[in-house]
Amino acid sequence: MKSKPVPFILLGIFAVWGIFVPLVADYSFDGYNFGDIAWILVSTAFVLLMTPGLSFFYGGMVGKKNVISTMFQSFIATGLISILWLVIGFGLAFGPSIGSVIGNPSEFLMMKGINGHAPWGGAPTIPILLFALFQMKFAVITPALVVGATAERIRFMSYVIFMVLFSLFIYAPLAHWTWNPDGLLFKMGVLDFAGGTVVHISAGCAALAGSIVLKRRKVAITGEHVKPARIPYVLLGTGLLWFGWFGFNAGSAVAASSLSVDAFANTNTAAAAAGLGWIFFDMLKGKKASALGFCIGAVVGLVAITPAAGFVGLPQSIFIGFIAAICSNIAVFWKGKTTIDDTLDVFPCHGIGGIVGMILTGVFASKAINPAGADGLLYGGTSFFAHQVLGCFIVVVFALVMSFILFKIVDIISPMRVSEEDEMLGLDVTQHDESL
Repeated sequence: MKSKPVPFILLGIFAVWGIFVPLVADYSFDGYNFGDIAWILVSTAFVLLMTPGLSFFYGGMVGKKNVISTMFQSFIATGLISILWLVIGFGLAFGPSIGSVIGNPSEFLMMKGINGHAPWGGAPTIPILLFALFQMKFAVITPALVVGATAERIRFMSYVIFMVLFSLFIYAPLAHWTWNPDGLLFKMGVLDFAGGTVVHISAGCAALAGSIVLKRRKVAITGEHVKPARIPYVLLGTGLLWFGWFGFNAGSAVAASSLSVDAFANTNTAAAAAGLGWIFFDMLKGKKASALGFCIGAVVGLVAITPAAGFVGLPQSIFIGFIAAICSNIAVFWKGKTTIDDTLDVFPCHGIGGIVGMILTGVFASKAINPAGADGLLYGGTSFFAHQVLGCFIVVVFALVMSFILFKIVDIISPMRVSEEDEMLGLDVTQHDESL
């Protein structure tokens, strides 16, 4: 096998660079709340658990000869994006704004002096390092989500390159636009509590772009049905995702507060409503209720409530989960009528689910729940609703176009599609020399 020295050399450069980064004392601040610190530490661990959960979720749905490759393509993000975030990603997302488009990476380059830095303005009761670590886990899982669309036909190292470029040129700008007070969407008044745009719409649109660039698998062309390898893996993955999502959404309150309780409750409720909505809608169409259907529906509900979790009431979360499940279910059916081969329906579930969640945030958001938010269309917030829809449109166009360009660039640097023979043998053996 041909030697690939570049990844090793780059990591070695970062490792040696780290030796020379000067250290500073911890920031001394009487305003830290130790309850908030404890909760965000726990939430950060919760969110990290979502990526291995996603690996099980995806790995159980692909064919038996691609289980390990699919799981590893997601799981590798825990290492790859963790390092990238510490080197430059956090600065790009949360550094001082450059034209409301991107953060200044020099502010936190190699995280120099971050433990001696004042708290982040939006999270004044916890150290900024903890805020950076919490946000890191969001950056980790987002490119890992895209794997489900390109599974069973993409080279491992090519996808690693895409993950890096996606994180730098799509994820970091969107995080800056949405969550930095000087960001483009933030200044427009767009509300996204925990990542409907930054995480799910961006990943869903990247999944659609990747499906188009990579074209269809051979089994999709011949119409061969690929049985899910391990339904119990899907159930386990869903449980881990559901559990971790409490940190994802409730942790985004960045405090152990009543708002975190609201987000926690909304998260569970939307997932429950969506899981039931998916299988009941299937039964309405004459299908049997399936474990796979409930799991997919529950994840769609978690996606849809993500932007709304800290802005809507508990009863409204039932509606958000239910409607998102129906919309995504229909989108999966429509996608099946096209030649787009999104292997595990990432765009219909994460893309559509995120879009529905963002729009319904514009409908149901209420200052009674979160005074720092806005009143949605249902409460007279016409202007806010319009900005919410416009912001959603901007993110869809940006993420789709940029992802398409990045996939094309990566394909030039390192051809993305495996050979026909490798695809037939399966990526577990041909990419990793491993098998179940």
